[in-house]
Amino acid sequence: MARKTNAAVKEATAKTTAAKAAAVKETTVKEVPATASEGKSAEPAKEAKKAPARKTAARKAPAAKPVEVKSSVYVQFAGKEFSESSLTEAVKEAYTALGNRAEDIRTIDIYVKPEESVAYYTVNGQGSDEFKIEL
Repeated sequence: MARKTNAAVKEATAKTTAAKAAAVKETTVKEVPATASEGKSAEPAKEAKKAPARKTAARKAPAAKPVEVKSSVYVQFAGKEFSESSLTEAVKEAYTALGNRAEDIRTIDIYVKPEESVAYYTVNGQGSDEFKIEL
């Protein structure tokens, strides 16, 4: 088999490239006949190339929002009943009666001891022997 010289390889490559360019030109250029009533020139019009279709990721359905559950807590013992809201209000009143400000309250934890008929509480994580209410 005979080896081709660099000049021969370059010439063959140029011919192949020119042939491909001509084929592309023929497929993308389309002549449109001019009509006298339209007043258009007889210049060939190029077809618009279609952009490749974009692939879009499938959209996920938005996560369902959690339903807010409303609850109530009632403590019943010895014929008495206390709700969570009534205990919270009693704690706020007892806390301010000790000389504290209601605006300083961020969290309240209440511990009900039915056998002693007392509810102990902490405010903002701080407790004291004075922090109790009689039930």
